[in-house]
Amino acid sequence: MSDDYGYDLGRYGWPITTASEAAQLWFDRGLNWTYGFNHEEAIACYRRAAEADPAAAMPHWGIAYATGPNYNMPWELYDVAGRTKSLAGAWDATQAALARIDSATPIEAALIRALPARYPQRDLADDMAAWDRAFADEMRRVHAVYSDNLDVCAVFAESLLTLTPWKMWDLARACPEEGAFTEEARAVLEAAMARPGGMAHPGLLHLYVHLMEMSPFPEKALKAADVLRTLVPDAGHLVHMPTHIDVLCGNYHDVVFWNERAIEADLKYYAREGAFNIYTGYRQHNYHFVIYGALFLGQFEPAMRAIRGMAETVPEAMLRIESPPMADYFESFMGMEPHVLVRFGKWHEAIRLQPPADRELYRCWTAMTYYARAIGNAALGRVKQAEAEEQLFLQAAAEVPETRLLHNNKVVDLLEIAKEMVRGEIEYRKGAYDAAFAHLRRSVALEDALPYDEPWGWMQPARHALGALLFEQGRVAEAEAAYREDLGLGGQLSRATVHPDNVWSLKGLHDCLEARGETAERAQIKLRLDLAMARADARVGASCFCAQAAMKEFALPA
Repeated sequence: MSDDYGYDLGRYGWPITTASEAAQLWFDRGLNWTYGFNHEEAIACYRRAAEADPAAAMPHWGIAYATGPNYNMPWELYDVAGRTKSLAGAWDATQAALARIDSATPIEAALIRALPARYPQRDLADDMAAWDRAFADEMRRVHAVYSDNLDVCAVFAESLLTLTPWKMWDLARACPEEGAFTEEARAVLEAAMARPGGMAHPGLLHLYVHLMEMSPFPEKALKAADVLRTLVPDAGHLVHMPTHIDVLCGNYHDVVFWNERAIEADLKYYAREGAFNIYTGYRQHNYHFVIYGALFLGQFEPAMRAIRGMAETVPEAMLRIESPPMADYFESFMGMEPHVLVRFGKWHEAIRLQPPADRELYRCWTAMTYYARAIGNAALGRVKQAEAEEQLFLQAAAEVPETRLLHNNKVVDLLEIAKEMVRGEIEYRKGAYDAAFAHLRRSVALEDALPYDEPWGWMQPARHALGALLFEQGRVAEAEAAYREDLGLGGQLSRATVHPDNVWSLKGLHDCLEARGETAERAQIKLRLDLAMARADARVGASCFCAQAAMKEFALPA
């Protein structure tokens, strides 16, 4: 059978009870989209499967499963209208699946009978998280009987992860988070991946990357990541997901390359379905990741290319949708250019930035514009102008609502880091070095304490500025300690908060070793620095362009 669907979703499928070739095809498509977290398209495919075989039960199971909460979108992130609509749709699909259960196989029936625990009623309740716990308990019973079925394993594992999304590990203590089912989920996934076909299952590999990325040993997911990135070519989120591991392992080139490939895949969906959907956030996430990886590579153009791409594919009208609250979810992504200009010391471009015309809608973008203008003026020694911009920044920051997010972080928390960065840079230019370093150390502490996310919530590690300015003042030992921590060589930071082999801290550490006459380790660091420098756009003069050693090499006219 052929059609013009146009997406390459790989080879994975799960035979269900149906005599319809079309129903099976659309179910498999829906399943792969589900595993790729494009739930809207998954539901559309499951509905096509149900139309092709009205008697089949599993398409309705798929609709119910994909309509509810997931690891990236628990019930608590829905607004009331969205939660009401999703629950009603999931409950209706559950009833449709139950009505067809007599034709299902025992394993299909077991999955269908687990759904009422997830959706026990059509109306909202005060504690819908209790439903997630009940569903996980039901899936544990299903898994006990059908642990050899890879899809059962995937659904069960996701039910466990969804109980504590993005909180599977205690970063500071380097162990599973108290109250999370981390070890159980890991055992389920690793056992399933060891079974025949397990390392070709998109759901298992996707969830394993999520589980291990914030662990003390994300490299354990490298093999799964390497398979996943080409397994479902047009599911952009699955092409992207391995870069959550790449970035933690210092593979910044792969971060840029594979997120650009993910964007290519997701632009196929954008061309057909437009931007007015939740999946736009996943495409934004890819652009965000390109920017982040490019910053660590020291490559300006890929970062700016991603910023342009995001601007072209996120219409203002989409951000104005009130339910779901799209601005709260996605507006913060639009304010990334100021971070890039600061990272690369484009100070004159930074101080010429203009806030967006609609400052009420683009509140994060507005605040970050004034942040960059304040930092730029401070770096150029224009203290009065920097302090004037600082006041505009503080006013704009006060207008950012608590509900505005950058993925797993509240933007108001990120702005606290920015406040300390701005004040530290200004105090430094005033010659108040102790005060400056106190503010910069506070920015480091705030950054370290952010909730886990990839990319990390704050785009440029605060240690890069702290180390550069400490070194400039001859405080070599303190600067060296900052660089070692940032590179993961100090042993004090959690695994998720270090940035192995990034060109900026390698340069800083090398300079510190040279300054104190160390030779043995310097030779090793020099080798790694040379490799990193070979991919950077230009010679990196210091770990931050706020340092004179960097600015004098790339001085621009006033």
